[in-house]
Amino acid sequence: MNVVFQSAADQRPRLVARLVAEGGMPADVDAAVREGAEASRFTGKAGQVFEAFTHGEGSIGGGLKRLAFAGIGEATGAGKLAALERAGGALTAKYLTSGETALGIDFTDSGLSPCEVARVLLGARLRGWRHDVYKTKLSDEQKVSLTEVVAINAPDGIDAAWLVAAALAEGVEFTRELVTEPANVIYPESFVKRCEERLAGTGVEIVVLGKAEMTALGMGALLGVAQGSVREPKLLAMRWKGKAGTKPTAFVGKGVTFDTGGISIKPAAGMEDMKWDMGGAAAVAGTMLTLAKRRAEADVIGVCGLVENMPDGGAQRPGDVVTSMSGQTIEVINTDAEGRLVLCDALTWVQKEYAPATVIDLATLTGAIIISLGHEHAGMFCNDDMLAGQLDAAGKTSGDALWRFPIGPAYDKLIDSAIADMKNVGPRYGGSITAAQFLQRYIDKGVAWAHLDIAGTVWVDKPGATHDKGATGFGVRLLDRYVRDVLEA
Repeated sequence: MNVVFQSAADQRPRLVARLVAEGGMPADVDAAVREGAEASRFTGKAGQVFEAFTHGEGSIGGGLKRLAFAGIGEATGAGKLAALERAGGALTAKYLTSGETALGIDFTDSGLSPCEVARVLLGARLRGWRHDVYKTKLSDEQKVSLTEVVAINAPDGIDAAWLVAAALAEGVEFTRELVTEPANVIYPESFVKRCEERLAGTGVEIVVLGKAEMTALGMGALLGVAQGSVREPKLLAMRWKGKAGTKPTAFVGKGVTFDTGGISIKPAAGMEDMKWDMGGAAAVAGTMLTLAKRRAEADVIGVCGLVENMPDGGAQRPGDVVTSMSGQTIEVINTDAEGRLVLCDALTWVQKEYAPATVIDLATLTGAIIISLGHEHAGMFCNDDMLAGQLDAAGKTSGDALWRFPIGPAYDKLIDSAIADMKNVGPRYGGSITAAQFLQRYIDKGVAWAHLDIAGTVWVDKPGATHDKGATGFGVRLLDRYVRDVLEA
């Protein structure tokens, strides 16, 4: 979706929208249009859209003019930005396949700041993302027609505000692309290649480790997951050094590009969804693209542990014992609890290589988190109250909501093994917590760490305010907001 800016004097698109606060229909609206809005029960609630047709000045050739009104709610308080974003998204959703190619949004006398206008436009752009690459038989009515949003008479300063918002949109869209692609298209090697292509020329430094390098480093946990696949595992590191003189922050993502469960194979029903088991890695890649595009003043390292978990004759077996890069040994009770095995070596590597002050990992780690939180929040586990508060605040502001869970010694002992240092699963109850406890054993003393279990939020079965059904891009907005509020403050 292309966003362009236009003065009020320029020729407008045929379709022009205005924003309406709850109970505040503009005074200059034609009486018939106002009556139609009332008859349609349009009150200006956030996300409502009402449209009318008229002839008059301002439309192309002075002919038919299509008017839309998008509700922004009460337009005050903490929820204002989310409401503005929702309004932009609602407009795109209504007209995406309408036959209209351009949507004008008139900000004349809106009273909105540049950042607020940017949020409207961000919502409009994000809601317009679709991945129709493999659909070859769409009818004209099903095809996306809307390709441009025209911001009319936006306030001074919008260029700078939109630069930041556009970078964020690009990162979210890249994450959605990676998550949506099927596993025969995105696997460890092609994931790396696509990141290299998208980050080329941005200033991001890239390091890639293959199987030989990881073997030499002793990454037995990650390699154990990969040994049943013909796809070679990769460890991808991306560094954006936008600020010198500080300890870096590390974002680490689970990148299981397809998860059959291995020998502990999953049920066939729904297994096709496991192409998005690399949602954490995708979020890290999208975040690095955003930070580079907006030239963030922060030193950030994004690390993706990339494997495919398959059940061939060379696959890891339940009962195997592997040695992680840290030297700790793991009894593999269930080969479908593979994400923590990938992450533990990635966590060890980034701490040894870069000595970050803070580590935040993102992973579609457990089905248990979906049972606990549904699709509305991701689970947060953290060893540092300040970091937990910062991430919670970033989640509320960005819309990528988090809910904190407990960790502690009472849960830790549940993953002790009789023959190794630990086992990779605990009992049936508290599954998300014991997974976090496993990861915490790989965090160095003094390092602030948070684990985000995003299994319920990277992929949804119904559309939301700024996304269609499918990949949401969850995590990019959260991490970018954390960087802005904490690292760039």
